Amino acid sequence: MMWMGKWTRVALAAGVVSVAPCGATLAQGADNLIDQAMVGDHREDTNKARDKYRHPKETLLFFGLRPDMVVVEVSPGRGWYTEILAPVLRDRGAYYAAVSAMTEKTPDAVRQNDADYRGMLAAAPAVYGKVNLSVLSPGALKLAPPGSADLVLTFRNVHNWAKAGTADAMFQAFHNALKSGGTLGVVEHRAKPDVSFQQQIDTGYMTEAYVVETAQKAGFKLVNKSEINANPKDTKDYAGGVWTLPPTLRYGDQDRDKYLAIGESDRMTLKFVKP
Repeated sequence: MMWMGKWTRVALAAGVVSVAPCGATLAQGADNLIDQAMVGDHREDTNKARDKYRHPKETLLFFGLRPDMVVVEVSPGRGWYTEILAPVLRDRGAYYAAVSAMTEKTPDAVRQNDADYRGMLAAAPAVYGKVNLSVLSPGALKLAPPGSADLVLTFRNVHNWAKAGTADAMFQAFHNALKSGGTLGVVEHRAKPDVSFQQQIDTGYMTEAYVVETAQKAGFKLVNKSEINANPKDTKDYAGGVWTLPPTLRYGDQDRDKYLAIGESDRMTLKFVKP
């Protein structure tokens, strides 16, 4: 309950500024809330150790996160970003986690990840009690009420949709969920330019051109890009694709120190807007 009180005090302190805080005040509120979420006891230590690769504060502020927003995270995995987004948005905003539907064909590993994620939410209602789960069913990609979201986020998922042939539908779903003027934030493993589409599928690294073109087809406009998540050490030429690097480390102890020294993949960070 003391942890709960801490967040309540933060929210009340923000409310003291004015009845309707200005954008600058809300942005500062996001800055402080992200800081507190990142060091919170609710976060797994293994997840905190990856902050140096994923730069969550810089990334979320680049995308314009504010604590009063309606935010959709698409395919949250086992909840790495949920640990940060849920407490930031809990008191003044809304957070939708769009998870995949489980079917008879769903692999066991995916089922386990989904169970782990739901278990994480259920185990800490003080943190995650207001998380809204939406389910990505085939032919029913409804992430949130249409036109309700201020910000849609996806982290390292485009390669999966490209492989499944669902990328166009996913980006259209992002567009449908967002308000006019809303933001789409995309972080994805970055391929070298002019790599073939098949190579992108095989390696998990996508070209910026592919991601931008797919977003534009759905009606988005690219408004900014950042090198926050760049990694010049990543040579992108591994037989095992991006999964050669941490955290997957596909080859186990083989050349483990080499891949740990490289770190996680080189990533594009792209900001789109729905006109």
